[in-house]
Amino acid sequence: MTAEEDFLRGVCIAAFAVLFTAGTALAQSYPERPLRFVIPFPPGGGADNLARIVAGAAAEKLGQQIVIDNRAGAGGNIAAEVVAKAAPDGYTLLQANVAHAISTSLYKKLNYDLLHDFVAVTQLASIPFVLAVYPGVNVSSVKELIARAKAKPGELAYASSGSGGPSHLAMELFKSMAGVDIRHIPYKGAVAGATDLMAGNVQMMFFTVSAALPLMSGGKLKCIAIASVRRSPLAPEIPTVTESGLAGFEATTWFGVMTPRGTAQPIVEKLHAIFAGALRTPEVRDRVSKQGFDIVSSTPQEFAAYVKADIPKWAKVIKASGASVD
Repeated sequence: MTAEEDFLRGVCIAAFAVLFTAGTALAQSYPERPLRFVIPFPPGGGADNLARIVAGAAAEKLGQQIVIDNRAGAGGNIAAEVVAKAAPDGYTLLQANVAHAISTSLYKKLNYDLLHDFVAVTQLASIPFVLAVYPGVNVSSVKELIARAKAKPGELAYASSGSGGPSHLAMELFKSMAGVDIRHIPYKGAVAGATDLMAGNVQMMFFTVSAALPLMSGGKLKCIAIASVRRSPLAPEIPTVTESGLAGFEATTWFGVMTPRGTAQPIVEKLHAIFAGALRTPEVRDRVSKQGFDIVSSTPQEFAAYVKADIPKWAKVIKASGASVD
């Protein structure tokens, strides 16, 4: 090594040491004021409740308030844009979810890049979809449904909460993997779709497990399979889609925490430790589980890898289905 190379190496090491020391000192004093947690849903729903439960416990551990800022609309993109433009100082957080991974391919133009404008903190939880059918349809399993659809292509129809939404793409993924033709009837929201399903105007729909179970217990719907890798503790009698013969099928709505790109790594690590600790709290676990969520609590690296893999999964489904909102 030449004297010049040795000098440059020394400068780089010194610069790194300064940055590391500054970042560590910043994390030790952080946070000095309340944080803002931007939620891409209106108040009162499941995602909002999840955020408030976890943020409340995290705030106690941080010693600062975490203010919930509901920014619903445009498939979660309004909230994402707000956070992407925020200062990367750890004081503005995004409740990222599967809709953001879907939007990457669903929208031709976005004012943010999910992979490059954000840093993953942790995946909080996920909630699986349940495949519900109208009781008048004479099927009791995924195998029977696939056989019925193959026998009469295009005769059966399914409802969704809207074109390009998670419930729409979950069924399109099902159709692709099963090799069946089932017509899509989009509605303006899950409630409208469920109403027509219970009336028998459509034959099936993917619901979140928490929304489906009350309708199932009342005999208004028949839930034949759950779209997660394992059975739900809320309804252990319902088999998974994989168990029912469609191996590898999974469709869940996930939720996590992200912060703007450029946030100091020590702050990201502190946020992860705080949120992970909140998710380990017995009260939080109990309240979240009762609403149908499966707690995940992944590392920043695991969450980043999960999101990176989820984007092409839904991109393939979007391309095959022709879904678009532009």
